Amino acid sequence: MHGKRLTKGGTGRRGGIMIIRKASEEDIMAVEAIYDHLHTLEEAGTLSIGWIRNIYPTRRTAEEALEKGELFVLEDGGKVTAAARINQEQVPEYADAAWDYLCSPDEVMVLHTLVVDPQVSGRGYGTAFVNFYEEYALHCGCPYLRMDTNEKNTAARRLYARLGYREASVVPCVFNGISGVQLVCLEKCLKRQ
Repeated sequence: MHGKRLTKGGTGRRGGIMIIRKASEEDIMAVEAIYDHLHTLEEAGTLSIGWIRNIYPTRRTAEEALEKGELFVLEDGGKVTAAARINQEQVPEYADAAWDYLCSPDEVMVLHTLVVDPQVSGRGYGTAFVNFYEEYALHCGCPYLRMDTNEKNTAARRLYARLGYREASVVPCVFNGISGVQLVCLEKCLKRQ
């Protein structure tokens, strides 16, 4: 499952076909621009994610994900509007979380660094990306989903709660080079219990 075509539906779309696909080298500049927009808004105090420019995320964050074939982008009307890394890598901090779903690591898919261009936020791109992540995980045989966000990122926490994710734990840590992070670990099971 390399990409999913999502037909135009609802207002706010750029028009045409919305596609979530594996990223290419040509997408790195657009992903980096989204990171830059988010950092600028955080520095201005109009957004609270908990990220720091030149520490995380950076262009190198996207490049490393691309090199491993784990970077995905959402393109609408020919423009990259969102991106994330999807893989089975559970960060070390997850060992300190109180997960409800105890499962084999090969049954877990993880969503990392989901970003939506703030110029087009509120148009359903985050929800579309999470829906894609869930379908991709099932396609790969991974019914257990995990992700994390900074405790400060209340917008992401609301989105994930609305999409059925449970906050398993808040783990104090140094995360991606940023000290003092309260890492919210989230989970969801797609397997019928």
